[in-house]
Amino acid sequence: MTGSTTILPIAEIAAERFHEEFPEYTVLVSGLGSSAGIESVAKGSSDIGTASRDLKPEEEVLGLYDTPIALDAIAVIVNPDNPIDTLSIEQVRAVFAGEIANWAELGGGDRAIGLVNRDEASGTREAFSNIVMGDVPYDMGAAVLPGTGQVRSVVAEAPGAIGYISLGFVNDEVKALAIDGVEPSIESVARGDYPVQRTLHFFTVGEPEGLAARFAAWVLSDEIQETVIRDAGFLPIGAGGGS
Repeated sequence: MTGSTTILPIAEIAAERFHEEFPEYTVLVSGLGSSAGIESVAKGSSDIGTASRDLKPEEEVLGLYDTPIALDAIAVIVNPDNPIDTLSIEQVRAVFAGEIANWAELGGGDRAIGLVNRDEASGTREAFSNIVMGDVPYDMGAAVLPGTGQVRSVVAEAPGAIGYISLGFVNDEVKALAIDGVEPSIESVARGDYPVQRTLHFFTVGEPEGLAARFAAWVLSDEIQETVIRDAGFLPIGAGGGS
């Protein structure tokens, strides 16, 4: 399995437990980004490509079969010392476009906004672009980082920083903002209320067969959905009202 860094913790734990249950099988997992996962499975380098975004139009012709495995929210995060608690989706778009450059414009302190973005291979960036940015381009002056952990670390250390990460990676080091008055949570995702949410995917060439089918079914089992998926901060695929 190759792909999304967002899905990596789920995949690693599920693979470990799968091997414990079926010692004759080993599932190797790597997280190189959603685009890399889709490319890898399409070329036959991996049995399963994991992605935290939908297929792009040019990828829809690759003959890939989609197995949704979980629902996720993308949290907009700031430093815990930032007094801002909520932004509208229009304000978030303006911030990442560079149209709003100081926290004072949003009711915060007089401090420059430090933008932290993901690289173009990131499924999180692709989903954020589709849901939040639309056709509005990102500010080219943003710091661009390859992984979720790096984004969280930078925002945790820089008082003026803002970034976005999967809800499952939010911890006490950062503060997740409410968007349009709705806080990102498993409950708000389940209700379909939180506006920045997405589906996490396993992709295979054609409908999964053999061990790939067995592992995918394992991840979709009630046991894994209600433990591994929930424990990672995501929502079981059958429980939500959003997509």
